[in-house]
Amino acid sequence: MSTENQPQDELAGTEQPFVQHLIELRDRLVKALLAVGVALAVLAVFPGPAALYDILAQPLVASLPAGGKLIATSVISPFLVPLKIMLMAAFLLALPVVLWQLWAFVAPGLYSHEKKLVLPLVISSTVLFFIGVAFCYFFVFGQVFKFIQGFAPKSISATPDIESYLDFVLSMFLAFGLAFEVPVVVVVLARMGLVSIEKLKAFRSYFIVLAFVVAAIVTPPDVVSQLALAIPMCILYEIGIWAAQVFIKHTKAPEEESASAG
Repeated sequence: MSTENQPQDELAGTEQPFVQHLIELRDRLVKALLAVGVALAVLAVFPGPAALYDILAQPLVASLPAGGKLIATSVISPFLVPLKIMLMAAFLLALPVVLWQLWAFVAPGLYSHEKKLVLPLVISSTVLFFIGVAFCYFFVFGQVFKFIQGFAPKSISATPDIESYLDFVLSMFLAFGLAFEVPVVVVVLARMGLVSIEKLKAFRSYFIVLAFVVAAIVTPPDVVSQLALAIPMCILYEIGIWAAQVFIKHTKAPEEESASAG
């Protein structure tokens, strides 16, 4: 009897934890969606979708001639574009909560040395992405739009379309946000043993060329935005090399520590 029931007992023992993981995953997803919903409700009340778009468009409007405005070439654009911006802002506002729910779901299955590595990477990658977006909005946009308007002939009246501007803003935010993740990528590659610190240092000159090539591809064809992306990438690469040495030293597994001690 016991041998006949053994497969059922083993199956029952593996089903329960799996179901519990699914329930926990559902709860974490619900909490993350609630955070986005709360942020969306707050932004809908203050400052509102129209005001959010005005804030996003301010760097471009400030560079236009006096009285210059953006236009809407579609009937529903004045409704959809501010709504898209509000959804994007709500997700960014709730991103720390979303990442915390992801961390809370994954953390119990990690070893102590893995937690020392993953949590700082999650926090630093989020902070660096926000810094990249802020750098793009507060510095790059103003310089790029002034540079472009300076080349516009006097006979042309600049009236950008709001949908085209939204696409441009999102692509630039994504480019700068991801570019500022260079230290995280360097740390992960070094910590996983895929690349040594010595090779990262030797690759420095090649990375400078690579940074300028990437900047030329993902930014508008103006020297201001290309320099504004390439130079921070080079600086962040150096920061990544330094951070990788610190992470490797303080996030070793027990067997790695014993091997290095031996």
